[in-house]
Amino acid sequence: MKNKLLAQCAMTLTFLLVSFIAFAQTKVLKGKVVDETQGPLSGATIKVKGGAAATTTDTEGSFTLTIPSEAKTLEVSFIGYTLKEVPIVGSDITVALEPSAGQGLDEVVVIGYGTARKKDLTGAMVTIGAKNFNKGVMTSPDQLIQGKTPGVMVINNTGQPGGATTVRIRGNSSIRASNNPLFVLDGVPMSGNSPLPEGRGGFSSDRGNPLSYLNPGDIASMDILKDASATAIYGSRGANGVILITTKKGKVGSPEVSVGASAGVSSMREYPDVLDAARFREALKYYTPNDVANADFGGNEDAFRAITQKAITQNYYADIAGGTEHGKYRLSGGYLNQNGIIRGSQLKKYTANFTGNFRFLENKRLGVDFSAFLTQLDNRYAPINAMVGSEGNVISQALQWNPTLPLYDDKGNLTYVSPSTRNPLTSIEAFKDVATTNTTVINIAPYYKITDDLEYRFIYSVMRQLGNRQGMYRAVLIDPSKVNDEEAFISNNGETNLQMTHMLSYNKQINENWNVNAVAGYEYLDFNFNNNLSYGSGFKYIGLDYFDYIQNSMVATRGIASYRSPSNQLQSFFLRGGVNYLDRYLLTATVRKDGSTKFGENNKYATFPSIAIAWNLAQEDFLKSTNIFDQLKLRLGWGKTGNQEFPTGASLNRITFGNGGSAGQVNFQNKDLKWETSTTLNAGVDFSVLKGRLYGSIDYFHKKTTDALFEQTLAMDGPAGRIWVNLDGEILNKGVEIALTGTLLKSENWNWDVTGNATFLKNSASGLKGDYETGALRGQGFSGVLGQRMTNGQPLNVWYLADFQGIDPVTGTSMYLGKDGSVSTGNDPASNKFYRNSPNPTTLLGISTNVSYKQFSLSANMNGALGHYLFNNTAATALGLSNLSARNIGSTFFNTAIKESISNSAAPSTRFLEKGDYLKMANLTLSYRVGNIGRALKNLNVSLTGQNLFIITKYTGFDPEVNTDGSVNGIPSLGIEYLPYPPARNILLGVNFSL
Repeated sequence: MKNKLLAQCAMTLTFLLVSFIAFAQTKVLKGKVVDETQGPLSGATIKVKGGAAATTTDTEGSFTLTIPSEAKTLEVSFIGYTLKEVPIVGSDITVALEPSAGQGLDEVVVIGYGTARKKDLTGAMVTIGAKNFNKGVMTSPDQLIQGKTPGVMVINNTGQPGGATTVRIRGNSSIRASNNPLFVLDGVPMSGNSPLPEGRGGFSSDRGNPLSYLNPGDIASMDILKDASATAIYGSRGANGVILITTKKGKVGSPEVSVGASAGVSSMREYPDVLDAARFREALKYYTPNDVANADFGGNEDAFRAITQKAITQNYYADIAGGTEHGKYRLSGGYLNQNGIIRGSQLKKYTANFTGNFRFLENKRLGVDFSAFLTQLDNRYAPINAMVGSEGNVISQALQWNPTLPLYDDKGNLTYVSPSTRNPLTSIEAFKDVATTNTTVINIAPYYKITDDLEYRFIYSVMRQLGNRQGMYRAVLIDPSKVNDEEAFISNNGETNLQMTHMLSYNKQINENWNVNAVAGYEYLDFNFNNNLSYGSGFKYIGLDYFDYIQNSMVATRGIASYRSPSNQLQSFFLRGGVNYLDRYLLTATVRKDGSTKFGENNKYATFPSIAIAWNLAQEDFLKSTNIFDQLKLRLGWGKTGNQEFPTGASLNRITFGNGGSAGQVNFQNKDLKWETSTTLNAGVDFSVLKGRLYGSIDYFHKKTTDALFEQTLAMDGPAGRIWVNLDGEILNKGVEIALTGTLLKSENWNWDVTGNATFLKNSASGLKGDYETGALRGQGFSGVLGQRMTNGQPLNVWYLADFQGIDPVTGTSMYLGKDGSVSTGNDPASNKFYRNSPNPTTLLGISTNVSYKQFSLSANMNGALGHYLFNNTAATALGLSNLSARNIGSTFFNTAIKESISNSAAPSTRFLEKGDYLKMANLTLSYRVGNIGRALKNLNVSLTGQNLFIITKYTGFDPEVNTDGSVNGIPSLGIEYLPYPPARNILLGVNFSL
């Protein structure tokens, strides 16, 4: 009995001793994580550096964590904030995180189907937060990132409010399929289609921007995935890069209302350089003295100023956000009213967005994320169409208007000249063109955390877009004899897109050395598009507008047309796995298998793999001791991605029906049609020195595209029609990207940082069996003229033009280079064409700076491009000397030193090929942070923004940042300017605050 009692006492003492030793080896740490305003951050991650102990903050931003007693440092992170390392001092600490600057290596960023710390990334990607977005009148997300990151080119194709843009990531890769990147909204891939129907005839040809339905005020960040190791998770849609758009979400805490408003004025930045009335009279006397009496009407008119206006813009925005640990919400609304600088053009935009994040059960393992986007766009368009005849559009009509001829006659009516020489103000009156588009995106994503490391998520999303466009042409205003020739149309587009995604995510800190993560999923996408059109002509205007005439018996000609896209479905299986060893050695591997109804039955499925490795050199002992690098990471990645952005039904037999029941086959089946594939190799380095005051990245990429998708005409000995094929050969894009950010000054009152980025690109094609022409040049004397080619040994869209050698001093006519090397006026410019320069920039530039002093701050953003050439089609056919007397001309053509003949007709040649180099002050913002006023008004901020203030360039057109559509048979063009809607300079006064 005694021995048993002694044994029990010994066991108890042993247990107490072991417990004491174990307790002595750990300790409990409490704390709180707050943001830059001292507000609590719920869901922030707290982890012992180099260890496995980790937890997250609760609704109040608080946490409790048991840590080893020898632990010295915590790592605290939260999405959108810079990771912070905190020394463990005491048992109760408070950690304040700062919003990430967008270029730091420690921030937590969004990647395809997940998130990651930037220091753990192996692919080439850039994150841009709302703090660093471009400021001003922004109608779509792509404008927010213009010039902000290397490798990304954003061109505003037109100055029309809400107009289309061109976005390229690392150059052009495709001859016929789309070169646009894939945009993903909160995990939902967008179709990239615009719901706006096309106009007819002389109506505006702009289809708008397919992303205009988003309110930039709802966007928290944008992540650009550039290489295949980053984009391969999106498989067949990732060949042109991926841009992930993350919207703002609710926060834990009491409801908070944020309000923003701005108003301003837009105007022409620079008026075109044409002859004024005095110079016009001089030109008449010099070139056509016999026409002075008939061409000088004694007036002094500036027609271009007459069609433009100082346009007022208003923008209002508000949101309310809050929640608890069980549910967070955010509701926002916006209204934009932007008048265009061309009379008769306008954009009204109404947006609403609701997001919710809810968690259920006592352990909060069950949750659901929900979002809804509702947008209506109301557009009015000026008659600016590049696909017009000798009558031109309102831009050319104003440029060519005789400056001595008043726009109004003695009776106050608009002056009439002839149907071919139109008063531009009459054209604005003659065309009525309005459109309404509605976009609804609903996204619901329930999830269940099976274990602490394993989560299942289901995403269901529906996108519905409707576009209605109504137009009417008052022919009698253009030609008084056309009393019964009015025209009207109504066109409707409808698009419904469906997404279903099942996804398993696993993230496990196995021990202090090893971390593994994986994502596996299945995805199904369905796209449906339809259009119907009704039109009528040959009626008399009796006060009704638009489609009211179409069903009327007085209409002489009426017609209908409809289109429904063939089946367009995509199903995919994807898998990504990653390993992190010692926070130094990183490996990521991805594979996605896509099946699409677009391709031939023999090639419906394709597999897109990638692999990437990274080495965090700064974590190695031999570099830690030098104290030179805060961060130094080497990256190497390889992968394949696909491109299926070409018309639905391209691999199938397709038949169209005409009048009288006739039918014809327009497309022939190709069972072997397969995926266009891009293979990319990327090598990069990320670095940070001087305690984070200087950081950046350098990337080299080599991208080869094969099996290019192309639509070609069948050979003459076969049936008439067209067929889609895969071309032999390859398109190569390679280059170097450099990004650098430095803090030049940082003190209690002053802060000054500068960011610069540069991209050096080279593009070429090889192995093509044939030349493919595009680049339609337009205007009088240019009918059917093409100026660009896709050919071997040249960059895509290389200029193919006659080589202009100046003006013959004897005859006053143009001289051109012959194939035999001779220079003479006898060389036919149509048959003596040469490859001359490229519209593809060889260098892209971006420069941003932010300076703050106490409560004042100044930010400036510039973007530019070098090494490319633009064709000034406006100068070639609208402003040349041969137009003189009947019409006005460009000032540069009135040159008495050259002795050019008035009869020298324009030809598509290098005479009108100009360097497109430019550097633009995109936006400049001065703001003052007033702070809190009383108990109700918080964070009051007042700002003054100038947008498109000036441009440094030798280009003589409206703006070198232009891209008039000159595509032919679906082959895209680049670098043509022809009678575009001019860009505007905007000045805005803004105010924002919270309640």
